[in-house]
Amino acid sequence: MSRPRAVPTVQVSNQRVIVTEWRFAPGAETGWHRHAYDYVVVPGTDGRLLLETADGNVDAALVAGQAYFRNAGVEHNVVNAGDRELVFVETEIL
Repeated sequence: MSRPRAVPTVQVSNQRVIVTEWRFAPGAETGWHRHAYDYVVVPGTDGRLLLETADGNVDAALVAGQAYFRNAGVEHNVVNAGDRELVFVETEIL
């Protein structure tokens, strides 16, 4: 059984950044991807993520307004592990 897909909406795309709002229904996923750029995520909602990685699964808590940074090269599938919609804004630094 396949999961629903998270919905990305690009808000800004220029030569310096790409800003994307991500909306995840309960159980929705991004699909496997590798980040080509460093990025910052700012959650708009509290919730739980399941991060599927080549090294195993990781549970992560999201706290609304609490930003976090990741380096380029991260490869994973991001899944909403909760029972409510999750929203975050991802800013990729080009």
